[in-house]
Amino acid sequence: MMARVTTMALMEMKARGEKMTMLTAYDYPTASLLDEAGVDMLLVGDSLGNVVLGYEDTLPVTMDEMIHHTKAVARGTRRAMVVGDMPFLSYQTSLPEAVSNGGRFLKEGGAQAVKLEGGSERAGVVRSLVETGIPVMGHLGLTPQSVHQLGGFRVQGKDEAAARRLLQDALALEEAGVFALVLEAVPAQVAAQVTSRLQVPTIGIGAGPGCDGQVLVVHDMLGLSMRKTPKFVKQYVRLGDCIKDAVRAYQEDVKSGAFPGLEHCYAVPKNEQPSLSKI
Repeated sequence: MMARVTTMALMEMKARGEKMTMLTAYDYPTASLLDEAGVDMLLVGDSLGNVVLGYEDTLPVTMDEMIHHTKAVARGTRRAMVVGDMPFLSYQTSLPEAVSNGGRFLKEGGAQAVKLEGGSERAGVVRSLVETGIPVMGHLGLTPQSVHQLGGFRVQGKDEAAARRLLQDALALEEAGVFALVLEAVPAQVAAQVTSRLQVPTIGIGAGPGCDGQVLVVHDMLGLSMRKTPKFVKQYVRLGDCIKDAVRAYQEDVKSGAFPGLEHCYAVPKNEQPSLSKI
């Protein structure tokens, strides 16, 4: 069995210039497959609200829902680091509540780390979590929990002032103790510059190749998502179409009587033919 990916292992990968991979996972079978395929980190993202639970955005997702899905992912994982995404209002209201909720991901969920959104304003939360022994991954750029404040799902850091704020936030989070930082929907040049200034790894999603690693929503890259695929997604297969084709074939077989066939049926031994009239 390969050793579990740790925060130290990620730092060593950055030092070697070795790219790291992360995908979202929300259930046991998906986590098992991704882990066996060698993905370095599995993010139990609050994106489950969009792609699994059918919400319009991530805001309705609760702690109990996140813990439920994190447990399933943790049970299916042996090597990859499991990162639990702290949902909206689980860390913004008070430091004690943030620490308590962060601790649930490790204690109940079986995760090895948590992720939260926000910049300098969240440095105190990060520091409190880290001091408690909870590894924290930061998240800057397009932060979905602030979608209404940002005015929609828009690219962040496009002008010089915004890019400088992004760098300042990244440095503040690093100083507070994050072990890695997600950069979402940020111009590639800006993300590369931020990456070069940080000691901790950056994980890009729509932030170009200059980041230390990449993350995608697994439903997007596998062609399973019901939502419009973002520009930054590379779709490696269209499993949604495969599933629909398989279901249509099943329906045709059932309606035509082709399924189930004899090979799908159980038989009674010839010397023990039951008489239904006696039952």
